[in-house]
Order: sequence, then C-alpha cells, then structure tokens
Amino acid sequence: MGKKRVMVPAEKLDLSTVKYEHEVIKAPHLTGLMLKLFVRIIEAPVIGSLIISLLKKQNKIVEMLQNTVIPEAPMFKPEFPPQEAEPSVVIVDEEGKPEDRVESALKCLPHYDPASCWSGDSLPSFRYWKIRDYAYAYRSKLVTPSMVAEQIISVIEECNYHKPPTPLLVSFDAEEIRKQAAASTQRFEEGTVAASHAGNPLSILDGIFLAIKDDIDCYPHPSKGATTWMHEVRSVEKDAVCVSRLRSCGAIFIGKANMHELGMGTTGNNPNYGTTRNPHAPERYTGGSSSGPAALVASGLCSAALGTDGGGCKSYYLSWSLVYFIYNILMFCGLLKTKAGSVRIPSSLCGVVGLKTTYGRTSMRGSLCGSGTVEIIGPIASTVEDVILVYAAILGSSPEDRISLKPSPPCLPILSSLENENSLGSLRLGKYTEWFNDVHSTDISNVCEDVLNLLSKSHGCETIEIVIPELHEMRTAHIVSIGSETVCFLNPDLKNGKGVKLTYDTRTSMALFRTFSASDYVAAQCLRRRIMHHHMEIFKKVDVIVTPTTGMTAPKIPPSALKDGETDMQVAGYLMRFIIAGNLLGLPAITVPVGYDKQGLPIGLQLIGRPWGEATILRLASAVEELCAKSVKKPASFYDVLKTK
Repeated sequence: MGKKRVMVPAEKLDLSTVKYEHEVIKAPHLTGLMLKLFVRIIEAPVIGSLIISLLKKQNKIVEMLQNTVIPEAPMFKPEFPPQEAEPSVVIVDEEGKPEDRVESALKCLPHYDPASCWSGDSLPSFRYWKIRDYAYAYRSKLVTPSMVAEQIISVIEECNYHKPPTPLLVSFDAEEIRKQAAASTQRFEEGTVAASHAGNPLSILDGIFLAIKDDIDCYPHPSKGATTWMHEVRSVEKDAVCVSRLRSCGAIFIGKANMHELGMGTTGNNPNYGTTRNPHAPERYTGGSSSGPAALVASGLCSAALGTDGGGCKSYYLSWSLVYFIYNILMFCGLLKTKAGSVRIPSSLCGVVGLKTTYGRTSMRGSLCGSGTVEIIGPIASTVEDVILVYAAILGSSPEDRISLKPSPPCLPILSSLENENSLGSLRLGKYTEWFNDVHSTDISNVCEDVLNLLSKSHGCETIEIVIPELHEMRTAHIVSIGSETVCFLNPDLKNGKGVKLTYDTRTSMALFRTFSASDYVAAQCLRRRIMHHHMEIFKKVDVIVTPTTGMTAPKIPPSALKDGETDMQVAGYLMRFIIAGNLLGLPAITVPVGYDKQGLPIGLQLIGRPWGEATILRLASAVEELCAKSVKKPASFYDVLKTK
C-alpha cells in the first residue's frame, strides 16, 4: 500500500506553497462501435472491476480516499457559518404566497416602460422580450396568452420536421397548453386593464410561458429524466413544489424539456429522444444537462425555464485514463481492426442567464434528484430581471432544510435606487488568475477579463487575487458524492434490469460509480468540509469569486454521436472546469452572457457568492448584463412568439 499520507489541517495550510495544476486530458473520442465495445468491457464482472480498480490507483484516487489521513470530520451536506446581512435588499417571506414574493421582486426592479419598447424600431440591437413586455402586451390587449400559445405550439410541432431534428421537449401536449392559456386569457379579460396589477391576473407571471426540465414533476406530464423507462417505475401525481409555486402565479407550462439522460453528462447528447441543438449554431451542443430548458429560452419560445444543477455527473477527470487504457487493451486484443452535466453550462453555451441557488434555498420535493446533497432546482431566463422574478416565486426551503441548514432570510436586491450603485462600488471580486485563464481559447478569458475591467471602471468594483487550494481534491470529492448518491437512487431499478436500457455514456459513468465504497464516500465528505473551510476563508477577503462559466464555448456535435451517444473527456473537462465548487459546497452561482468568441459563440461569466448570498450575485449580474447589453446577438434559431400579427 505504501506510506500513509497525512494532510495538514485545513486552517494550517500554507497558501504560498499551493501550485495550480493544469488539467492535461489526453483521450480518444469514443462513439459508435468503439463506445459499445468500451461499455461491454467495463461492465464485464471480473475484467471491468479489475480495470477500474487499477485505474483508480493510477489516478491516485485510492491514495486520496483510502490511504490518506484527512483531519477534518465528514460533512455529509453543506454546513454554512452565520453570514452577514446583504446591503440594499428586501427580505421576502419564504412561507408566504409566491405571488406576494413576485410582487416584491417587481418593486425591486429598475424603472422600465414596455410601451416605449413595443415597436422595437428604436432599439440599437437585438434584445429578448422581458416578462414585463409580455405583461404589458396582455394588459393592453395587444395580444392574448392564447394567441402566443398558438405561436409556440406551431413552432414546436414544426421542429419535429427539421433537418437535423431539434427535439426541445420530451413531453408535449398541445391541448394542455391551450387549456392553460385559455384560463389565463380569461383572467386578463375579466381584469382591469387600467391598473397594471389589479383585477384577476394572478401576478406578473400570469400568462408567461415556462418549460420544466424532465427530471422535475409537472403534472400531468411524466418525469422520465430523458430515459426510456423512468416513467414506468415512478408515477407523477402532482407538481413539484417549485412548479406548484409557479402555477399559483399563473405561469403556463409548455411541457417537459429535453436533457442529458439522468443529468449524467455535460453536452446534452441524448440518443433516446434526439439531441437538442444550440440556437446560436445548430451543428453544436447546447451543453448539459439542462439542454432543452436553455435552448427553449435562447430561441425565444419561453421567457424562462426550470433546470436542475448538480455540477454534472460525468467522471471526466478519472475516465480519460480509463478510456485510453481500455483503448490500448482493445487494440492489443485485435478487437479494433482498422476502426479506431446542469443549469450554468447550457445557459452559458446558449447565451442566457442561469441561476444556481444556495443548496437548500429551493425545495427539491418532486424531482428525481430530491434526496441528493449537491443538486438544486434553479431558473434559466433570457435576462437577469426575469431570473429574479422566477426565483422569487420558487424560493423557499423545505421544512427539514430549515431545521438542518438554518438559512438566512431570502433577500432580493433593490435595483431601483441609488443604493444599488453604492452597493456595487463596495464589492470585492476574487480572481484566481491561473485557474481563470485555464481555458480552451483565450477568447473566453479575454472577454471575461474585459468585463471585470468594465466593472472596475464603471462601478468601482475591486478585483483581488486569490488562491483556491486543492482543486483536484474538490473534483474527487464531488464525483464520489454525486456518483454515490446517483447509484443509491438508481440501485433498485438497476437490480431489476433497467441498467441495460440506459445510454452507453451513462453506463460508463455508472460502472465507475458502482466501485465507490462506503469509506470512499466518508473520505469525500471529509474533503468537502476541508474545501468548505478554504472557501469560507476566501470569502473573508472577497464578496464574489469570478470565473468564466465554462472553459470552452459550444462544442460541435459529431454526427456519429447522435445514434448511440459519445464519451469525450476533453470536452467534459473544459465544460466542467469552473462548475464544481457551487455544487459540492452548495454555494450560489450565476452565469450571465458577456460576449462571443471569434466563431460567434456565446461566452458566460460566472459569479460565485457566499452562502445565502443570492441578492449580491443577482445585483452584480444585473450590472454585468447592462454593461454587455449592446453586444447581444440574435440567435440563428429565434422565434418572436409575442408579435403574433
């Protein structure tokens, strides 16, 4: 086994000795027959377990989890120290009515006159319609929810005949949409037009069209998790808590959005229902796992959507060696002859806004991932203010999380006063330069760096150099945590033979996850507490940690990957590079679009906040959005469903 490794306590770690280690991922890209052979070997009872065991040792996973003394006690779910109150905010009642919280959020927004923007003639560049634009159009009788519904239904049905196909939804019922829209239209007809919020409309979200990711319950649709069988073993009898809160505000649900199967991937590839295409470039991925929600918002078909964010389940940092090793085995055996994973990732790749809340800020009841410790339900929208409105509706911890996590009261940033400028000017932004610049193309780091300079020049935000130690340990702890929790959830179904119905890339992840032991899981939780300490120390010096959201822009979809999927660890590594801290530690994070690379593909900036600090990152995201507003480009696939005439 070798000499035992002993880690110094986290509080005694000398940060001056920390050196950033660039990830070097060398791996063949597997699709088709190669992928099938790969899966068959790693699922073999003896050789598969042996290979994974050897590779875990080679990648120092065994050393880290089984041969290291970690002085910290395990932290089985995020635990946060008490936090200072955020400035210039409104506290909302998480136990009150969702529509009242939405009304409070509306009052926090800057002044905006939808009437002056309705013609669109004076707009200097492309912009998305806001929720307030829809509300104005409905109340002014320029259009009705039923009219918009017909536009959306027409586009979705047309997408089924696109070449290549653009499968945005897994479950879709035109009559159900019409029924919801008719009820909303009737409320507006019975309401008072003169008073902007009087009468029968339930809230500013009444008549607003939303999509729900396929791992969140939205009755009467099944929740398949984009598998071919989950609906056979799990029935849906009511809305998830978050969906129910939106429904009480009058939101209209268009169906269950496509996703990477069971959320276990970063690209959005799904052979079961087809792979969602990026609205900015249909030959490219949307990112995953919330692929459908991000594409629907980016294409203009929905004002917002709900996704889940767990950091992705793809075992990229370990599996590249495994793939390469098995590739050589297959070559040696003569088997090859001449033929050789979330909200923030897809939001960034599709050029929209995606919010990952603090763990426990929103209830997970009614979702496939409701019993995990890394995943949340969060909103995706085309603008920060629309994210704020949807977030206000869905926030509210579950009773058990209120007891165990002791959340700070939920707050919304006041964006409509001079206090907002003062709050922005005092913000300290933490940047780990070597990590920040570890991207596939310098286009990404350069664009994000330009935004930080703009924040400094326009608002006085200070950028402070930081060091984040033990990033490799953080990746290990995350994959063991989410992998073990996934296996625990799926075990009964896997034992009943459902595992062979999963896609090939999901099965590669499951083969690894099943090898994690109870002691591995406990060791990962000890690392989690240790890494939480490092981050809480950083947040004593800065208010927000800033990174690019992803290490690359939208990757191309290989035609050979459409039928059986693919495993591309280089792509997964770049897409996951900056994502994990938000999930393993439960920190709030948001991605906001800030520009494009030389190929015209969207780039996102990620803002990671203190625990329960959603208001701060929303305030900063709003400022970033305003600074970058003139650079927003119309996606290649965009549908103006509000202008029906």
